Amino acid sequence: MDYTAKNADHVDFGGEVDYSGHQWFQEPPPRPEPQPVVEPYIPEQSVIMQNEAFGFALGAAPNVLYGRYRQYGQLGVLAWCSEFGEMIDSLKELGFRGNMFVTTRTQALRTCEEILKLKLDIEMQIILMYLSSQVARLRRFLDGERHWDDYPVPKFPLDYRQYGPVS
Repeated sequence: MDYTAKNADHVDFGGEVDYSGHQWFQEPPPRPEPQPVVEPYIPEQSVIMQNEAFGFALGAAPNVLYGRYRQYGQLGVLAWCSEFGEMIDSLKELGFRGNMFVTTRTQALRTCEEILKLKLDIEMQIILMYLSSQVARLRRFLDGERHWDDYPVPKFPLDYRQYGPVS
């Protein structure tokens, strides 16, 4: 048996194929049908106005928070967090309906950064944790894969003996 042809680059089936009656390149190849033109998405006027309103509210949120802190102290921050939570719920509803613009999303992420950069002397750690959780909730909705580490660290008393004897 001859095994020398096993390394050949071609396979020979035997006799030649007769192409004498075949006419080459008589029919053009079929052309693919053109893709239908997709109309660009044009949002309704109410959606545009809603995104503009959210953009304005998000842009003003850090200033409003600082104003509430200056006027009412820590309890002003607590009240503002409640209002901010309502705005987050509305933003989530807007996003789930598919009507959130990229500019609104970008402004919301920027607002979260600005809120956490504010120098608020909050002694009640539960309020600080509530504020951080609201910011984290909005961030998780807008960009769930990213990890942030700019949250303030709570300052819980670790040594109970610092605060007097226990009776």
